[in-house]
Order: sequence, then structure tokens, then C-alpha cells
Amino acid sequence: MTSSSITDVPGIRVGQAQRQGDGWLTGVTVVLPPAGTIGSVDVRGGGPGTHETDALDPTTMVSTVDAVVLTGGSAYGLAAAGGVQRWCEENGRGFPVPGGVVPIVPAAAIFDLGRGGDFAARPGPDMGYEAALDAAGSAEGADVDRGTVGAGTGAALGSGRFKGGLGTAAVRLGGDNAAVVVGALAVVNAAGIPWQPGTRAPEPGTGLNTTLVVVATNAVLTVAEAKRTATAAHAGMARALNPVHTLADGDTIFTLATCQVPLVPHPLVPVAAMIELQSAAAEAVRLAILDGVARATAVETPAGSWQPFPSGPA
Repeated sequence: MTSSSITDVPGIRVGQAQRQGDGWLTGVTVVLPPAGTIGSVDVRGGGPGTHETDALDPTTMVSTVDAVVLTGGSAYGLAAAGGVQRWCEENGRGFPVPGGVVPIVPAAAIFDLGRGGDFAARPGPDMGYEAALDAAGSAEGADVDRGTVGAGTGAALGSGRFKGGLGTAAVRLGGDNAAVVVGALAVVNAAGIPWQPGTRAPEPGTGLNTTLVVVATNAVLTVAEAKRTATAAHAGMARALNPVHTLADGDTIFTLATCQVPLVPHPLVPVAAMIELQSAAAEAVRLAILDGVARATAVETPAGSWQPFPSGPA
């Protein structure tokens, strides 16, 4: 059974900030999990813009994540993570060290520089802080704004030909694990287009591209299991878009596990429950990407007008 949003995972909150007009067309999306959430990441694109992803490797010291930042502005926009770290520090969230805490705030960026007309109009710490405040102030289970919002504000599709956007979806497991929810939030700024039988990949364009995803679940996972879930979830990206993982994409998937519900192993094949969860992660990613494409709206830019993808997702 599918449901509507990554915030169907209890405790997950999403906040957004964006600017449009006067040279701006960009934004920030923050996924704020409950304290103690573990996380990992899998980066498949050949041109990623990321921050603190090495800290999410299963072999490193810190296993928990305080927030995940998705941002416009390419590598410049990663500065938005500093504003989210500031909010986390003010609220005592982070890895304890002598004298205070160090918030663990991984981030990834899409390329949208100059799409609003001003190359220097890009997210910074203040916009990140604004998005963190928005997340913290949202109600438990609140729906997520979608389309041309947050990090999807300046997103494009099909090597820059159509408007991209932000989407979200969730999938619930079945049987003994029906209490487990897997949600995904996607920022679609892809070289590719929605895959349908008979469609062809677009010709190379001038756009630089990335699809960014956060997968979240309430299941109990180790960091290694979260890493493998992020890897498996890339299958959903490949099912939704053609092409993916190109040299010009920064395709990245984060996985967060709030560790509230233990998986019930199958009596004959214990690993089957984890396989079901990872399959659900891939499906949630596919649905979130198609949701983001479907909800993108036409945007006027100095170079003309972006239109939504004409046929919509299947």
C-alpha cells in the first residue's frame, strides 16, 4: 500500500525555503529526523556536490544524523548546511564533544546556478537556517509542499529542457511488518526524463544535472543496512528516469532509519524482511521522482519559459 509522503514515517519533518524573482530561482530542503536516527548514503553520479558524506560510511565513528540538507546552488549552495548546523547547535542536537556538540548534517546540491538570471543568487547559511526552522515548526505527519519549492525551485529535467521539481511518496510493508513505513523525498534535476516503454534518452543539453533523494524508514537498521538500502534504492531512480548515474549527474541517495520498529524476520528466510524493505525503498524513490515531475510548474526565466514535462509520468 502506498501513502503520500516521507512524513508518513513517524518523527520525520521536512522544511523548505526558496527565492524566486530578482535573479533568484533556487532553494533549500531540510529533512529533520528524530534524535538518534542513524544514516548512510550512496553516491552514484559522476559529478556530485556533497558535504559530510564520508561521515556516513559504516566504518566511521559517528552513526547518527541530525539533519539532511538538499540544496540548490551547486557547490556554493552547500554553505546552507552551516545554517542547519547552527540551528542544531542552538537546540543541543549533535555529537557530544567537550564543551558542546558537533551536529552531523550531510548535504548534497543540485546545479541551478544562474537559472534565475543571477549566478551569485544561491543558497547560504541563512536560507539553510530558515528551512531548518520551517522543519522544526511543522506538525508531526504534516504533508510536504511539492513541485517548484525548496531545493526543487530551480530544478530542470531532460538536460535542461523541462521543469523539474520536488516530490515525495511512501510505501508500507505487508504481513508481520505492516508497521514498517519507507518514505522517500526526491529533488529531480535530471539529465534524463521519465522512463516509459518506447521513450528515448534526451540528446545531451547544456544543463548540469542531479537527482537527490532522502529515504527514511521507522525500521531498526544498522548503518551497514542503511548503506545497502541506499544502494538498493537507486534501482527506483533507474526505473523512473532515463538516463541516470551519468558523468554529468550527481545522483545521491541518503537513507535515514529512526529505529522505532524492529523488522520481524521471515521464519524460513530471515533476510526476506530486509529484502522487502529495500524493494519498498526503490519503489518509494520511483514514486517520489514521478511525483516531483508531475507537480513541477511552468517557470519564466531570463532565457525563456520552462514548461512541465509534456506527457507527465506514467
